[in-house]
Amino acid sequence: MTNDHSGSARGVKSDETLVEILAHLREVDGAGVTDIATHLGLAKSTVHDHLSTMVDHGFVVKRGSTYRLGLEFFGYGQYVRAGFDVYEAAKPVVDELADTTDEMVWLTVHQRGQIMYLYGHAGDTNVNENALLGSWTYMHCNSSGKAILAHLPREDVEYAIDRYGLPARTENTITDRDELFAELERIRERGYALNLGEDLAGIHAVSVPLRYEERVRGALAFAGPAHRVTRERCESELVERLMASANDVELNLAYR
Repeated sequence: MTNDHSGSARGVKSDETLVEILAHLREVDGAGVTDIATHLGLAKSTVHDHLSTMVDHGFVVKRGSTYRLGLEFFGYGQYVRAGFDVYEAAKPVVDELADTTDEMVWLTVHQRGQIMYLYGHAGDTNVNENALLGSWTYMHCNSSGKAILAHLPREDVEYAIDRYGLPARTENTITDRDELFAELERIRERGYALNLGEDLAGIHAVSVPLRYEERVRGALAFAGPAHRVTRERCESELVERLMASANDVELNLAYR
């Protein structure tokens, strides 16, 4: 998980502690009080108090001595996702793209220097899209992330770099600031972004930004194994489909 939950001078300590506990429960898929306290360097009484409050409100469930995240989070997540107008506008477009190409299609949105997989359709692939939904990832090595970065103000791009760096995910990842800005300029000129094994070796992706009212709202992307989602196919058939579909999303946003 790449989302940064580190604290700041402005944070309330008890809130920071609670966020750390919840993040750990998600990361390890459940744990006991002693395990959490040891991992986070907290007193067991502190961990127990936070967990008890979360259990009372349905955000955590206890099974035996193990605590896990509860279904209350699901309701909040659904509410948040529905609050993105691009979700309702793009969902049928994503489904149509996947059904007619049999490829994996993603809708992503950005926040605080990262992107999240907001919706996806696996097409005729063996990908379990639910495993990625709701997860965060870096922008500099992801086709959707780069498509979005290319249309953000420079200060927003600088913020993402300063906050998360440019870590090398593979040998193809852009890790130099100037090289990234040059890549973003190329993306603006041609209208789409590529990921040729920059995030995961052997995986290619192509993405276009979703722009409406002079603001980037998210991105649409095809992704798949390099032998099927070739660079040539990305830069012809697939990007043409994405660009036409981006127009459909923008119309849906206009008439929502």
